[in-house]
Amino acid sequence: MPLYALGLNHNTAPLKVRELVAFQMDTLGAALRDLLGQPKVKEAAILSTCNRTEVYFHGAETEPVVQWLETFHRVPRASLSQYVYTLPQERAVPHAFRVASGLDSMVLGEPQILGQMKQAVKTAEAAGSLGLVLNRLFQRTFAVAKDVRTHTDIGSASISMAAAAIKLAERIFPSIAEQRVLLIGAGEMIDLCATHLAARQPRSITVANRTLERGAALASRVQADAITLNELPERLARFDIIVTSTASSLPILGKGMLERVIKARRHAPVFIVDLAVPRDVEPEAAELDDVFLYSVDDLLNIVKDNLQIRGDAVREAETMIAEQVRSFLNWLEGRSVIPMIAALHGHHDQLRAAELERAKRLMAGGMPPDQVLDQLARGLTNKFLHAPTQALNQAGEAERAELMALLHHVYQLPDEH
Repeated sequence: MPLYALGLNHNTAPLKVRELVAFQMDTLGAALRDLLGQPKVKEAAILSTCNRTEVYFHGAETEPVVQWLETFHRVPRASLSQYVYTLPQERAVPHAFRVASGLDSMVLGEPQILGQMKQAVKTAEAAGSLGLVLNRLFQRTFAVAKDVRTHTDIGSASISMAAAAIKLAERIFPSIAEQRVLLIGAGEMIDLCATHLAARQPRSITVANRTLERGAALASRVQADAITLNELPERLARFDIIVTSTASSLPILGKGMLERVIKARRHAPVFIVDLAVPRDVEPEAAELDDVFLYSVDDLLNIVKDNLQIRGDAVREAETMIAEQVRSFLNWLEGRSVIPMIAALHGHHDQLRAAELERAKRLMAGGMPPDQVLDQLARGLTNKFLHAPTQALNQAGEAERAELMALLHHVYQLPDEH
């Protein structure tokens, strides 16, 4: 069975499509087990981030996996076809290497994707959906990503989505030092935002999270306050800058709630960056005059400025990846001959066993050992040569020439003079 990568990302699909097929961490294990139940899917792993949803699988066909993706997320049939890419193994392998190395990210060289891919592999291992082929692929992927980041400057001056969000806020407000900041969530992205914001020393920072304990842990690192999501309706109007990134499958901030916030603020502007996929803020909220709402895709122009400054590093990384791709594909293609090698071993082992049994009978009958050994060697030689000799004798003229060339190569026969 071949190896495939199938999915969509920020280059092929807009946010409104990506959020339809995003996987939540608490359902990913069940999704993988369900996927393994599909015909001809032997191994699988799913990478789901704000910028991409990708299924890596070892199987025979791709169309059933696309159909499964639509069915699992209850997306209308064939609605993903114009956005989904399907990569056979000769393209899937370099794609995995490039993704882990940060070459396929919205933020060139960003390091978070490697951790996200490692988490995807851990989830697949826990779900029992990772086998020899995918395990080998991802272990090689992580090694390649490490080499790329160690031996090139691909990660230098990388501007993260969190840093881009802060840069955008600085375009809206003359000084962040005068603003009250609300961070919704307590995951890695919000942690990065908290670090960047704390360096700007805003008037205050508050962390809102579903569980107060986790939010308080982040708040303590940046000298912030912590509240629960339940407190948002009554406290939301106090904040000038809101950055949100949760794993919620439904919006946390609706248009109606933000209308009330704007009224309570007497139309003082609110800057909101929604880094979540699916989105935490209803898109319709952007229609409000005093709400400046930005999604992950809206930050693309900011991070694109960084794409031109590391051309040499990208070329170096691509060269390293190409070399490793050749090595991995050689291993993968070598696996296709394993059944033939096993069959050859089994066939010749049967011949060996038959001749050995005959030799034992000759020894028991009193034949001298040197004669028995000679009979054994002749018998094995005749049996080993019977199949290729018979094939040559029975072949037509054109086929015989091809067989002769093949046997000449296999047995490394001396050139004829």
